[in-house]
Amino acid sequence: MTSQTFTHQPVLLNETVEGLNIRADGIYVDATFGRGGHSFEILKRLSNKGRLIALDRDLTAIEAAARFRDDPRFEIHHTPFANIESVLTGLGLKHKVDGILMDIGVSSPQLDDSSRGFSFQKDGPLDMRMDTSSGISAAQWLNTAELDDITHVLKTYGEEKFGKRIATAVVEFRANQPIKTTQEFVDIIDKAMPVKGKHKHPATRSFQGVRIFINGEIEQLEQGLQGGTNCLAPNGRLAIISFHSLEDRIVKRFIKSQSSGLKVPAGLPIPQSEIDASKVLKPLSRAIKPSQDEIAVNPRSRSSVLRIAAKL
Repeated sequence: MTSQTFTHQPVLLNETVEGLNIRADGIYVDATFGRGGHSFEILKRLSNKGRLIALDRDLTAIEAAARFRDDPRFEIHHTPFANIESVLTGLGLKHKVDGILMDIGVSSPQLDDSSRGFSFQKDGPLDMRMDTSSGISAAQWLNTAELDDITHVLKTYGEEKFGKRIATAVVEFRANQPIKTTQEFVDIIDKAMPVKGKHKHPATRSFQGVRIFINGEIEQLEQGLQGGTNCLAPNGRLAIISFHSLEDRIVKRFIKSQSSGLKVPAGLPIPQSEIDASKVLKPLSRAIKPSQDEIAVNPRSRSSVLRIAAKL
């Protein structure tokens, strides 16, 4: 199936574009292009002197960007957003960027394409790689990883309290036959869980944990936040959308750490002006969540959270 088969509705679109405070002749980065919904809105607000650099590690996203190929203001790079600083430095744009958007996590087209293996609601090969041109699949990892490693991933990245039970069930299943499909993994999880929530599919947390691990998403986020911040111009905006508590905590803590200044031991005679001068970011909002109207139109937006900060 081609990338055009699957649609994507960008979440918190108006709030994000407003938070970026777009200047018509500014330089902006969509660090997670996806299907270009946010990029489209940014480009609408740029003049002929404006510029938009997009990044994505998913080859289907790169294909989807073809619709902008005739726009001289736009360019896209096939790379994880963790590499944002090296890309922008190579373009001579470090310290010159007016706004950066990062929409973290899996996209609707990735979930809807059963061949990608992201969804526990669609049977297909258990892959889960955002960049199918590199790395190992979720199936390959689950079939070879140690019990303790699988448990750690499910508990840490999936926040799954029954992680040890599920990991044990995985190891027992693969002793007889390899895990190949999403449905097999779902069945393993379902049988291993002693208690199931009323409002959440039993496989939700396990799929999340494995996906985050396979794609190195936590490390990607940490590197992307720091690298992006390093590239912002004074007063440049950072807008981050996340979809679960683990990601949002990282974003929240990063912004807090960058806006707190030097950590000075009690009693040390450091002037307040020096502490203030060491601050890098200024938070511009608390957690912004989608309206009920948006959730009604796009239920997948319900867990999204937007945080915005400005470079000092």
